[in-house]
Amino acid sequence: MLAVRVIPCLLLRGQSLVKTVRYKKFGYIGDPVNTCRIFNELEVDELCFLDITASKTEKEPPYSLLKEIASECFMPLSYGGGVKDQVMAEKLFAMGFEKIVVNSAALERPALIKELAATYGSQSIIVAIDVKKSAWGSNVCYGHSGTKKYKYKPEEWAIIVEEEGAGEILLTSIDQEGTWSGYDIDLIKRVSSVVSIPVIANGGAGNLEHIQAAVKQGSASAVALGSMVVYQKKGMGVLVNFPDKMLLKEIIR
Repeated sequence: MLAVRVIPCLLLRGQSLVKTVRYKKFGYIGDPVNTCRIFNELEVDELCFLDITASKTEKEPPYSLLKEIASECFMPLSYGGGVKDQVMAEKLFAMGFEKIVVNSAALERPALIKELAATYGSQSIIVAIDVKKSAWGSNVCYGHSGTKKYKYKPEEWAIIVEEEGAGEILLTSIDQEGTWSGYDIDLIKRVSSVVSIPVIANGGAGNLEHIQAAVKQGSASAVALGSMVVYQKKGMGVLVNFPDKMLLKEIIR
C-alpha cells in the first residue's frame, strides 16, 4: 500500500463511466463493473465513484449498479452523487461502500455532515469541495456538478466541514479538471493549511510530477486521478491503467 493514497476517481453518468473536462464536455469510457475488474487486477488500494448527474437531476443514487460495483470490487469504495440524508447513506453503507461523499446537500444544509458523522463516524464521511475561479480571480465553491455557485470561499467552507465532523475533503479545481495541466497547487495549499483532516487533491493530473507537486508543494494527504487512469495519454484512446507503484513510491515518499 502506498503511504500517500492515489485514488482513481471515476465518473458515472447513468449506467456508464465517463470523463469530463471542466465538468462539461464528457467522453464515454466504458462499463463500470468491467472497469472495477481491471482495477482489481491492478491492485488499486481504493476507488471513488461520483455520479455527475444525480444532484442536478435530483435523482437518487443508482443503487442496483452500485450494488453490482460493490460486489465486484476488492478494495475500499467511496461514492458521491445525490446523497442528501441518512436513509440514502444507510443503503450505500449496507451494500459495501466504506465512505460517502457529500457536496451539494451539505452546502444546502451543513448539519447533514454532523448527522452522518454522528451515525457512521467521521472516517466514513468525505465532503467534496468543488471550486471555480471567478472573473476577478477569487475562488468560489460550487455544487450541483459545477452549475450552482455558493457564498463560501473554499478555505472557510473547509473549516466549517471539519467542525461539522467531516473526516476528509475531496478538493477539486473545476478549472483544471480533465485538462492534464496539473493540480491547482495554490488552492490545495490554502485549504490544507486551515484544516487538520486529510485533503484529497483532485482535478488536472497529467503526469507523475503533478502528483508529486500536489503532495510536496500543496501538502495534499492524497491525490485523486481521473484522465490519467482511463486514457492512454492526452488525446489518445481509452485505456484503464494505473501508474507504476514503485515510481509512485519514489516521487511521494
